[in-house]
Amino acid sequence: MDLILYTNPQSRGRTARFMLEEVGVPYETVILDYEGAMKTPEYLAINPMGKVPALRHGDQTVTECAAICAYLADAFPDAGLAPPPARRGDYYRWLFFAAGPVEAAIMDRYRKLEPDDEQQRMLGYGDFDRTIAAIDAAVTRHPWLAGDDFSAADVYAGSQIDWPMQFGMLTPTPALSDYVERLRARPAYVRANAIDG
Repeated sequence: MDLILYTNPQSRGRTARFMLEEVGVPYETVILDYEGAMKTPEYLAINPMGKVPALRHGDQTVTECAAICAYLADAFPDAGLAPPPARRGDYYRWLFFAAGPVEAAIMDRYRKLEPDDEQQRMLGYGDFDRTIAAIDAAVTRHPWLAGDDFSAADVYAGSQIDWPMQFGMLTPTPALSDYVERLRARPAYVRANAIDG
């Protein structure tokens, strides 16, 4: 099989699996443990960070969840997970907003790091409340981040919202709650969670 997901069920690899289930093509799964297999020379040749997920597709290697989602959307266009190029502004905007500001803001909040005014000017996300308000406004405008159609941006950004909500790291607004419920109702989400559960 030329599509291989390297993952651990208790990792961000769940997002990559969700995306693979949305794409709907066969793939192989290699489960790695944190202290052993992820640190072997063989796996470090795939991902020098010693982290999961990683995706092998033929001779291509992709790491980082947002990149994996974008790559799969482009590699398998028949799945319809990326808008046409002329309508990709919101798609790219929210996909990478989630990968940068949203993840950083949530993880800093989790680590109890509150940036002062000077740090807010330097940080890509500014402050937590502003970051969450921006993504909240985005899911209020349309059913999905890139408009009326579900896309890879929703797989990634939705996972960045869903995960901290599950662990009490993000108090959901009504719009974010509705958005995550739409996400959780997708058959691919249900399948991916059943596999990793």
